[in-house]
Amino acid sequence: MAKFKEADLELSREMDEMRNVEVQLDFTPNALASVLYTQGDTKVLACCTRARNLPRWFPRDATKGWVNAEYSLLPGSTDSRFQRERRGAKGRTYEIERLVARSLRAGIDLEELGPHSLTVDCDILNADGGTRCASITAAMIALRLGVRRLIEQGLCLPAADRKPADAGKDWTARELSTAEKIAHENAVMPSDVAAISVGLLGDDVYLDLDYILDSNADVDMNVIGTSDGMLVEVQGTGEESTYSRAQMDRLMDMAEKGLATLYATQKDVLNGAQ
Repeated sequence: MAKFKEADLELSREMDEMRNVEVQLDFTPNALASVLYTQGDTKVLACCTRARNLPRWFPRDATKGWVNAEYSLLPGSTDSRFQRERRGAKGRTYEIERLVARSLRAGIDLEELGPHSLTVDCDILNADGGTRCASITAAMIALRLGVRRLIEQGLCLPAADRKPADAGKDWTARELSTAEKIAHENAVMPSDVAAISVGLLGDDVYLDLDYILDSNADVDMNVIGTSDGMLVEVQGTGEESTYSRAQMDRLMDMAEKGLATLYATQKDVLNGAQ
């Protein structure tokens, strides 16, 4: 077992071993879709909701939709009480919200979604490292389940089946077959998005940093990718150290391993879910 560089503690898992992931769908009943996502001791409640209208800056005849996200650490999520941000998101929170939102939009075709405005709220119930990464992975599950339900309800339709501008009051949408619903979901969300943290302690590369690993890391990196092999964002920082190109490649290789596990988890969790 490897030892931390600043603490006389031993790692309880292998360097390339992720924390245990558990997902509970529909943890809360009122949202379009909700997910209680647990990764180690980090717990995220992700809720997808649909607004009645598109954002005000959209044109009235818009044919595409929008996806946004919000993020919040709840007061009891950390070892000392986290003060509520009652006057709006502060710097770190706002930066994470923007990261989660643009990560979700990387996995969705807004034209195929149609004129719907969806928000995924990520509330951290317990924080033990990797909250932004866990939020992205959880939010993607909630978003896909929400889109699936909009399609099932006949609200999210292919462009050719949407109500024409000159249609009368008696117009009704054509009901899609099961195969057409699946095809449209894949058109709206052609890939999944997940995120994982990796880090360097000395010359050792670790996967899925919890708080102790993260606080002791010489270099930490958050990697967000899509299930079709593309990258959304890479945030790599030398905390008290620099790192080489070769070390960065090792970090990315480790991240890809973790992302592959998360894509498989997302697929398994939603297999057959309605």
